[in-house]
Amino acid sequence: MWPGRQTGRLHAAGAVAVALVAWRTVTTTTGLVSVDEVRAAAQRLTGVLRPTPTEVADTLSRLCGRPILLKPEHRQRTGSFKIRGAYHHISSLPRDGTRVVAASAGNHAQGVALAASLVGVPARIFMPVAAPLPKVEATRAYGAEVVLLGETVDEALAAAVEDAATSGARFVPPFDDPLIIAGQGTIGLELVAEAPGAEVVVVPVGGGGLISGIAVALKALQPSVRVVGVQAERAAAMVVSVAAGEPTRLDHVSTIADGIALKCPTALTVAHVAELVDELVTVSEEEIGRALILLLERTKAVVEPAGAVGLAALLAGKVGGDGPAVAVLSGGNVDPLMLVKLIEHGLSASGRFLRLRIVALDRPGALAAITNRVAELGLNIVAVEHHRAGVTVGVNEVEMLLTLETRDPDHRLRVVDLLRADGWVVDLVG
Repeated sequence: MWPGRQTGRLHAAGAVAVALVAWRTVTTTTGLVSVDEVRAAAQRLTGVLRPTPTEVADTLSRLCGRPILLKPEHRQRTGSFKIRGAYHHISSLPRDGTRVVAASAGNHAQGVALAASLVGVPARIFMPVAAPLPKVEATRAYGAEVVLLGETVDEALAAAVEDAATSGARFVPPFDDPLIIAGQGTIGLELVAEAPGAEVVVVPVGGGGLISGIAVALKALQPSVRVVGVQAERAAAMVVSVAAGEPTRLDHVSTIADGIALKCPTALTVAHVAELVDELVTVSEEEIGRALILLLERTKAVVEPAGAVGLAALLAGKVGGDGPAVAVLSGGNVDPLMLVKLIEHGLSASGRFLRLRIVALDRPGALAAITNRVAELGLNIVAVEHHRAGVTVGVNEVEMLLTLETRDPDHRLRVVDLLRADGWVVDLVG
């Protein structure tokens, strides 16, 4: 629990579009969602959801030193949990054919698009101009009209709110809504049945709708279970907001976990987290990268960085206890081109890539000598750069930049020590 926390109006720091302020301060209430509302959402979602049964991950359990269970919402329809709240909200609206409107860079967009299609109402989704093409195309494929506008999700969100206000369309919020929270909370109901022995449930946190709903269900039906929220260190708006007792806007967010890179939550979600969530922790970019690689290698799961932060916290030892822990894998919508970069980032964070700057005498055979020695040490060469001009080396010297694949972090360090012992001038890069 977070004793003594009080929710309040949006913090004034930072410039926010007028429409966005209106959404976050005028339409928001702070009454908590009830477990009966979550049960009603589960009834409404019957036949809509794809089953995502919680499963034990033996390898991850050994690495963490405790039983690890995974709730694979990346296998849900549209590739994330978002269809739960979106369908519950849209299907609760009057069936008069009025268009719905939303804004998102990906997961919420697809959830709203599919939900609107299933209910039979038109949808217009505002997405940032730089939104990944696969997510834009997927949203269109579910039947929505996509409007590319602005450079950030906040800009797209402000445009969506304005569109709803001027056209009479119905705005579907990404998280700041009791119906959305109740829909996401159906995951909590499933966890009660699928993981009755869980000691803790670890949930990614962006705007806070997912963890709010899950906490409502678990604290009502299985109150002994701890609920822990996880944010990226570089986008910890909920951590700051709960500490301040009110929604507090960050000036800047920057993280590979773009799905939870939100600058400010709302009074409704801050109230839920303050009242029902036991702890909030943060994870670094390197910890997220390591979790992403482990999910790919050990569980064959393609999970987006935002969906991997819960496991990242467990692997980093940031979640107390030694009993069974459930990590909610919230989504798997990742651009294939971005996935390549994320894999490289994760391999580097896991100590599997090593980049070295080596200075040697500029003479025939120097490059061959170093590459042969690297091969003897059991490293695979990924890339080699060879520079004479434009670098700070002596007249008779040459700089070599080597990107190497290592077996593990220990191998990485041994290689550097051995190369230096051979007399090479070796510096780690990055």
